[in-house]
Amino acid sequence: MPAPTPAPLPEDDLLFRLLRQIDVAPEGSQRVTAQAIDVSLGRLNALLRAVCDAGLVQITAKNGPDRRQKVSYALTPRGAAHKSKLADQFLARKFDEYNALHAELTGKALSPTALKNRTTTMAAPLHAPIPELFVSYDSAQKLKVEAGELPSWDLTARQVCDLELLMNGGFNPLKGFMGEADYNGVVENMRLEDGSLWPMPITLDVSEAFAGGVEPGQDIALRDAEGVILAILSISDKWQPNKGVEALRVYGADDIAHPAVNYLHNVAGPIYLGGAITGIQQPVHYDFRARRDTPNELRAYFRKLGWRKIVAFQTRNPLHRAHQELTFRAAKEAQANLLIHPVVGLTKPGDVDHFTRVRCYEAVLDQYPAATTTMSLLNLAMRMAGPREAVWHGLIRKNHGCTHFIVGRDHAGPGKNSAGEDFYGPYDAQDLFREHQEEIGIEMVDFKHMVYVQERAQYEPADEIMDKDDVTILNISGTELRRRLREGLEIPEWFSFPQVVKELRRTSPPRSNQGFTVFFTGLSGSGKSTIANAIMVKLMEQGGRPVTLLDGDVVRKNLSSELGFSKEHRDLNIRRIGYVASEITKNGGIAICAPIAPYTATRRAVREEIEQFGAFIEVHVATSLEECERRDRKGLYKLAREGKIKEFTGISDPYEAPTDAEQVVDTEGMDVDYCAQQVLLKLESMGLIKA
Repeated sequence: MPAPTPAPLPEDDLLFRLLRQIDVAPEGSQRVTAQAIDVSLGRLNALLRAVCDAGLVQITAKNGPDRRQKVSYALTPRGAAHKSKLADQFLARKFDEYNALHAELTGKALSPTALKNRTTTMAAPLHAPIPELFVSYDSAQKLKVEAGELPSWDLTARQVCDLELLMNGGFNPLKGFMGEADYNGVVENMRLEDGSLWPMPITLDVSEAFAGGVEPGQDIALRDAEGVILAILSISDKWQPNKGVEALRVYGADDIAHPAVNYLHNVAGPIYLGGAITGIQQPVHYDFRARRDTPNELRAYFRKLGWRKIVAFQTRNPLHRAHQELTFRAAKEAQANLLIHPVVGLTKPGDVDHFTRVRCYEAVLDQYPAATTTMSLLNLAMRMAGPREAVWHGLIRKNHGCTHFIVGRDHAGPGKNSAGEDFYGPYDAQDLFREHQEEIGIEMVDFKHMVYVQERAQYEPADEIMDKDDVTILNISGTELRRRLREGLEIPEWFSFPQVVKELRRTSPPRSNQGFTVFFTGLSGSGKSTIANAIMVKLMEQGGRPVTLLDGDVVRKNLSSELGFSKEHRDLNIRRIGYVASEITKNGGIAICAPIAPYTATRRAVREEIEQFGAFIEVHVATSLEECERRDRKGLYKLAREGKIKEFTGISDPYEAPTDAEQVVDTEGMDVDYCAQQVLLKLESMGLIKA
């Protein structure tokens, strides 16, 4: 007797819904399954016979409380593969709709992109919650009281960022600040002690004085800048790291031109503490609260919307039209929804502040399809570590529920080293990410360098333009954009959105309207104060902006009268001058500073603080030590030579001369007016004052 003919499979849409429902709820009753796919029970039975005959679904006996349901259904490997194929077809149709919307919004369609293989299914349920380090609310209230009696450490801004991501699961699988064994493994080979991939040391650096009062086995309270207790650290390790080795291994060079290496040597404390964290409360953010999501909040959002693939776009810069085109293409290539995930913690000195950037992001968010795109802010302290940072960013985005990640050309690169060369190769980050992609558990989408083709009035990947010799290719670099903003020049609409340019111009007016700081440095008696006074008078004569002179001796008398002349106190005095100058600069004034400022690291710290708000012009008054001694009206050099003044710059304490000052003047044989004129000409050439 011939075998019965298998029932034909249903149309693809209905088959996809059936296989998906069986995969999601294998123990569901037939009535629930029928309701979920909107068919009658009779029709469902026919469908189940068809998929079982085709080997897509298998029947198993069921021993559940519902005696009426004696069997259950589950996908076979063949069925899972067929469901995946149907899902690709379904997504392709959805992306056709996405492309149509893109064409409606922008006036042009996206070019076709070949479909890639589906992402491997995660071992854990997609977007299931990940572990956090917080205790319950009731426990937190009790711990707050107990922590009030513990030794406490006031966290730096970077440490607050790290602690937040430790507590909310963004740094999963870390359970606290690294101990020495984990630290050594990460520095040497990007591995925790248990073998897990992790490329970045997450350490709590403290001062020698604080470290001397605590020991392993002890608990300490971790507080924010306002004194609020955020967490308790149970100290397991205390050690003094080799920071030179850390710089070489993690950042590729022990060169303070790298911002993270400079932080390591000149800002971070000398002792590291490691141990488990007990989270009491998250740091409080008063800005953009609706845009800040923990990893589990984002995972829940994706789960609620049914997003299975999410491509994350990392940025620390404002979004322009090329970025929009790039993200559209990345989402299409990955067949994924888009998460715009900008960093709003610490980034590179000189970057646009995050308040301005977020306003820019929100101004262009309506250029994206609301049904397939969302934005969330990441409070991450970047290290600008290039290849290692790319892997780190991938792990963080995996913890936030993403399946794909855009890795850019020279991703998280810090710029030039002390020799004027790039710290990392343009594709080093992509190469390292690709090497560890499977272990990270997130798929890389290559960053395409997008350029504007004038004849076609659209952005295209630079390496895909076949007729380069026959078309006009336009591009504006970040440096050129800053120059145009600084000088008030036109920024064409093909490059950026008018609303973005408007926001940038609000916070970056032409330089001739901005505040700035002129910072004189040089030996005692070099002529700093004399030139600074002349500059102050000439700028006041021009008018337009308030001018403030912060002379070393005057500041010592009125702002730092309690300080001595140790290195620590001299550094503190310069930091105070820098803080006041930054406030003047931020509010559109001109600050003229004239301290000795003998140490490179301190001058750099002041520069970074001021350049958040305006220009910093370092003027090295390079008068020789011999000439300074000859001019010594106060007899200070003579007393220093006799040993009656300790730690005197140039005699018993070093002066670290600048190597990259914006202006160098030597007052020996030159009159004051000529030296002041050289500084004014420099300010004119930089556009800070009008000629």
